Amino acid sequence: EVWGKPEEEEKPEQPTVVLAQPTMELSGKLAAETNTVAGRVLKHQPPRDTAMPDKKWRLYVFKGDNLAEDEPIYLHRTDHCVMGRDKDIVDLLCAHPSISKQHAVIQYRRTSKLDENGLVEQAVVRPYIMDLGSVNGTFLNDERIDPERYYELLPMDVIKLGQSTRTYVLLHAELADHQRRG
Repeated sequence: EVWGKPEEEEKPEQPTVVLAQPTMELSGKLAAETNTVAGRVLKHQPPRDTAMPDKKWRLYVFKGDNLAEDEPIYLHRTDHCVMGRDKDIVDLLCAHPSISKQHAVIQYRRTSKLDENGLVEQAVVRPYIMDLGSVNGTFLNDERIDPERYYELLPMDVIKLGQSTRTYVLLHAELADHQRRG
């Protein structure tokens, strides 16, 4: 009899098995599920700097040189306005066949601006437009804008969607009232 531990038999080495680690990267599936209306994914997600406008912005709709609508479209009631053909999703229905279902969005964003003396930064809410990846494009003052990029809108800017002959002129209430009087 042998005292102590019995001699260990040499076992062949087992290959190490590496278990698959979970991937913690964002897949976008949850966002797609929560950003849907009537089963359709919304192309627009409001940015973090979204704010309600402090001016009463309006869109005046023209067809050629004539007003196409008696009343302007009041944009100051929400922080954004999606434009397109999908009546279940958009805020401003545009029926021309060259316009995408979710074509463009006008979004209000809080940005900072220096005062008249260039000294103090002030928070200002400004309107911006973004093309939502439309096929036929969005035009700002007759220039096609790049998709999925915000462009600041200024009073009297002209917006056109696709090949539609309708144009949308942006004004705020103070300017519109001044234009009527002047």
